[in-house]
Amino acid sequence: MAAVNKTALFVNKQAGGVFNIQDIVAHPGNVWFVDSGHTNASDSASYGRNPEKPFATLDYAVGNCTASNGDVIYVMPGHAEAIAADSDVDIDVAGVKVIGLGWGATRPTFTFGTATTADFKLAAASVHVENILFLGGIDALSGPVEITGADCVLKNCEYRDVTGQATDVVMVVDGADRLLIDGLRVIGAAAAGGNSAIAIDGSDDTVVRNCYVYGNFAVGAIDFRTHASARVNVHDCTFWTENAADIAIIDTVTGSTGFIGPRLQIMLQDNGDNITEACTGATFQYIDPIYICNLAGEKAMLTDITASTSA
Repeated sequence: MAAVNKTALFVNKQAGGVFNIQDIVAHPGNVWFVDSGHTNASDSASYGRNPEKPFATLDYAVGNCTASNGDVIYVMPGHAEAIAADSDVDIDVAGVKVIGLGWGATRPTFTFGTATTADFKLAAASVHVENILFLGGIDALSGPVEITGADCVLKNCEYRDVTGQATDVVMVVDGADRLLIDGLRVIGAAAAGGNSAIAIDGSDDTVVRNCYVYGNFAVGAIDFRTHASARVNVHDCTFWTENAADIAIIDTVTGSTGFIGPRLQIMLQDNGDNITEACTGATFQYIDPIYICNLAGEKAMLTDITASTSA
């Protein structure tokens, strides 16, 4: 185990708090600081250990981490980066935890632009990313947040469409098993152009919970695609789609398994014969309550998917 990094005990004036002994116990490895807005920020050797002498970019900080060491990177309030290309931020060191400090508009912000392939990657195993704000600054982004490593966590992050619509927001690649997506907010555009908020390709034992998803999804807010995912669990979420396809969760592979529900609330785009089709996957198991509404001013009804019997 690495020696305790005493800089974690420094008073963090920008965050308005103190890193206490609980932080040290939770992160026994190296502690790094990133703050693009600090006058002393630099991607140079001897920087990054002190919030008063931070690194300027997150990717540089990741490059200074040690794999499977319990390293943590604190990204300071007001930090901002432009992501212009594939893997501009590539968290490719196993076991690294990235924690954004601040709330609302003061959260660390990463804006995607220039190329539709621009993305922020959770590429190594056991990567944890928390409290980051992502902004779509170009139309037709193809997976600005990409997860390829197993045992990763995406917690309390938010994505907003600003220019145009992302085609897919979070892309989960085949083999990114045991993923936890917790507290994700996706505020997409009402206009057409998106396919999904979360696209999951062959990710077994994935949990999606406590999420709020809004957008115009031609395929579905969550799309299980290409390779079947086993034993997934989607619960305690809100899905709101502005697309006439009226699908919140879909298994386009037709073979994924796991629990959909409980405690889902779903808003559809039009008042049609669409309650059963709002969650589409013949090999899923559905757990009520799953409430679905398809017209403003109406009370939601429970899904009318075929119920189990004891026969």
